[in-house]
Amino acid sequence: MSKVVVLLAEGFEEIEALTPVDLLRRAGIEVVTASITEDPVVMGSHKIPVTADTVMSRLEGTADMLFLPGGQPGTNNLKESKAVANLIRKYQEQGKYLAAICAAPTVYGQMGLLQGRKATCYPGLEDQLLGAEWTGENVTVAVDGQFITSRGMGTSIDFGLKLMELLLSKDKADEMAAKVVYQRG
Repeated sequence: MSKVVVLLAEGFEEIEALTPVDLLRRAGIEVVTASITEDPVVMGSHKIPVTADTVMSRLEGTADMLFLPGGQPGTNNLKESKAVANLIRKYQEQGKYLAAICAAPTVYGQMGLLQGRKATCYPGLEDQLLGAEWTGENVTVAVDGQFITSRGMGTSIDFGLKLMELLLSKDKADEMAAKVVYQRG
């Protein structure tokens, strides 16, 4: 069974985090939300408190995928955490999937992990992808090797379905899109 870890930092974008979590859980994928602090209650960027499944310091081993939602100041809080950077490096070294949406791909950019890779992010932050090949405004989700990036809140369903496709299959993602009455582009 596939497993995804979602890191929640104070000020994360609620829809970007919870829409993919919902879709993945509906598909039977184990998803663990983890607060990057010792407090399991994390306030979203729109003042919606979310109780994470655990806290990052209690995570054991690695999953198949690490996922960073965007939002502000959530993305900056991810960037400032040495523990988050260490976990990202661990996943990167193990060849696990590294997913991010909206401003969060800039976390990977700042770490120098996107050099020479195709990536996308929230409009206006492309220069913070640092060495990535921006895929353009018509690409909602970019996949390059272990990296999956997406543009923002409005691409959350496409992003969640792409994660599902990579972890399970395109047929499973298409089936889920039909179940939630979503037409894939």
